[in-house]
Amino acid sequence: MTDMTPASPTPAPKAKPRPRPQVMKLTEAAAQRIAELTRRADSEIVGLRVGIKNGGCAGQSYTVEYAHDVRPTDEIVEDKGVKILVDPKAVLFLLGTEMDYKADKMQAQFIFNNPNQTGACGCGESVQLKPAKAEG
Repeated sequence: MTDMTPASPTPAPKAKPRPRPQVMKLTEAAAQRIAELTRRADSEIVGLRVGIKNGGCAGQSYTVEYAHDVRPTDEIVEDKGVKILVDPKAVLFLLGTEMDYKADKMQAQFIFNNPNQTGACGCGESVQLKPAKAEG
């Protein structure tokens, strides 16, 4: 008598999850400035937290502050040896952004080269942003 038990089906191979794109990237100048700020901070910090807030004449503005801890919802960007923590509410507005740092005789500031920026005010303090389109 032969065994008539059906063979168990072989499980289908698991599809590899598509790698998530890095939200932001940094120029060398921005990474060097972030490393310097991290070393000089009055208290221990893990990096800089970047986000967007409503306000200003164009409607929104970028925020940059010391990050003393990593929040469970933070999007972590590690680039050129430094860490940026992105506010989860800002991810779609910052996707594809390059963060730079410029210093001249009159001012020093982080610059956001953002493909999602649709406008800016004349004083340069606020911007208009649209969410990035999801890739399909």
